[in-house]
Amino acid sequence: MSDIGRAIGFAARLYRERAVVGYAGYLRREPMARLQLRAGHTDPYPIYEQIRGRGTLVPTLMGNWVTASHRVCNSVLRNRRLGVRPEDGGAPSPADGVDLSFLEMNPPDHTRLRRLALPAFSPKVVASYRDRIERTVGGLLDRAASAGRFDLMPGFAAPLPIAVITDLLGVPDADSAEFARYGAAVGSALDGIKSLRHARALMANGLRLRRLFEELFELRRREPADDIISRLVAAGEDQIRPEEMLPVCGLLLVAGFETTVNLIGNSVLALLSHPAQWRDLCADPAGLAPRAVEETLRFDPPVQFTARIALEDMRIEDQPVRKGQTVMALVGGANRDPEVYDEPSRFGIHRQPAAEHLAFSSGIHYCLGQPLARLEATIALRMLAERMPGLSLAGPMRRRQTTLIRGPLRLPVAAGPARAARLVAGRAVA
Repeated sequence: MSDIGRAIGFAARLYRERAVVGYAGYLRREPMARLQLRAGHTDPYPIYEQIRGRGTLVPTLMGNWVTASHRVCNSVLRNRRLGVRPEDGGAPSPADGVDLSFLEMNPPDHTRLRRLALPAFSPKVVASYRDRIERTVGGLLDRAASAGRFDLMPGFAAPLPIAVITDLLGVPDADSAEFARYGAAVGSALDGIKSLRHARALMANGLRLRRLFEELFELRRREPADDIISRLVAAGEDQIRPEEMLPVCGLLLVAGFETTVNLIGNSVLALLSHPAQWRDLCADPAGLAPRAVEETLRFDPPVQFTARIALEDMRIEDQPVRKGQTVMALVGGANRDPEVYDEPSRFGIHRQPAAEHLAFSSGIHYCLGQPLARLEATIALRMLAERMPGLSLAGPMRRRQTTLIRGPLRLPVAAGPARAARLVAGRAVA
């Protein structure tokens, strides 16, 4: 088929899918379709409540299943009879064109590749990044303070995880900006390709990212260092095949950025929208920053759902789930399940949760990089509260129009007067 023919076919599928979603969402008021429309992008949580009100496991118009129950989501994510793709490997990527490496693999391939990346996220290695993270945050806050008013997302939340993950991979400082730019462009397809223009940009940036990684692979073969890419190129083919190296690195780059940048953005937005809790954090930054991160992960997680595919016929919640059917686990909804959390729709950094949230998934696909994401976000909130206690919203927030990934695209803030900083610091000392 010619390039023109493929483009026409892609466009036809894209607009047909949009028409189906629009009909189901606007006319049929089908909850899963509404999650893909503006209402779901703006505030998906009432839709999750609607789904939960229909039962613990609910059929969808597409012949699959969905749950917003914490108990059922946790059980589904831990069930080894459910995988991330059919056993024949024929499932298309959920990211619609982005190869997410072992995140889209069942055992044993998932186990083999995850084990290779795991040492980079051990407690000892993650702890070794504390000083680097604090220096990076300090420099970003210095620049932000001199500006007075700034957009928190590109000015603070985004540069931090990019600096850390490129360092972890072993990307030279001179190349980190290019990796960040192309990685962010590829990551934009995690929620699906939106148009032909988006598809072309994704392809072009994917090729550029591939070239950058291939050059880096060659560099680390000649000059190995203490980083992930050096370990990958030194590993034998029994651990990682040559064609698997690029997807693994791409996954770590994209996932290491997307989760943390939106976690920081959602945390600051929630705190500034609840001024009393922001003041509490500023009075005890070291003590409350970890709690603020965990409450944000529960209240407004950066990743809103994940899916599993039945590898055999089974029953879940006394419902017949056939082999090949998808079970959508709405972790954003599960984290506000009233059967688990008191006042689940209330943001509270003093909360003592009755159960662990599912923001980082569960089971064998539990997020590999979660210790690093937690550390980055905790340091970011602590130092932000210490250095800018007078921080406030300074304009309308613009949210990402996406379903899978949730976070601000633009978040204008004002650093606040120096006098406010001295007063809060004085109260904290007292």
